[in-house]
Amino acid sequence: MRQIVLDTETTGINPNDGHRIIEIGCLELENRRLTGRSFHCYLQPDREIEAEAIAVHGITNEFLADKPRFAQIADEFLQFITGAELIIHNAPFDIGFINHEFRLLNASFGNITEQCAVLDTLVLAKQKHPAQKNNLDALAKRYFVDHRERSYHGALLDSEILADVYLAMTGGQVGLGLHDDADGQGAAQEEIRRLPANRAALKVIYAQDDELAAHEQRLTVIDSASQGACVWRVLA
Repeated sequence: MRQIVLDTETTGINPNDGHRIIEIGCLELENRRLTGRSFHCYLQPDREIEAEAIAVHGITNEFLADKPRFAQIADEFLQFITGAELIIHNAPFDIGFINHEFRLLNASFGNITEQCAVLDTLVLAKQKHPAQKNNLDALAKRYFVDHRERSYHGALLDSEILADVYLAMTGGQVGLGLHDDADGQGAAQEEIRRLPANRAALKVIYAQDDELAAHEQRLTVIDSASQGACVWRVLA
């Protein structure tokens, strides 16, 4: 399975008001492993960034003055994400902006969901942790993911955090806690550690003949005691 963890930063909160994407950050997962492939760019939006947005991501108009426009990176970006499942926190926000950018280039462009499946980790988090804080910071704290004590949001940094949160949130129990508290403290007891994508395959050790014989003898005892209802033999 190929998945792309994606985040954007923008000039404001609503593309219908003419706001634009100014940063895109993507990380690739294959079979739940980071591959090391990524897509990242800053973009010149041809408009002023709202002060409230700068307070969130710290990206200024001056910084973006010499950056490419979306039209210059659109083909590369689309090639990178097409056919993958996009993992996004609060997906309607990012998807809305992405669709808006493509529509500015081509009025016939449809919805990005025609090219990609989308998994909204905010919806997933609300299902797993109802009545709790489920923003990215709260989830990073809950799952003991290193969130770098960030001062500002950033698309690539947030994608890195979200990748770890998603893998922890969908990887089964990660601790012995029985509940989450209101502050986001919860089940995880250890920091999430990434495994290298190029690590060696796990060694498979097969049972020896004497071990198989002993196992079969044990099944015979269980089968006799259960009057022929030994589950392991039924499954076999």
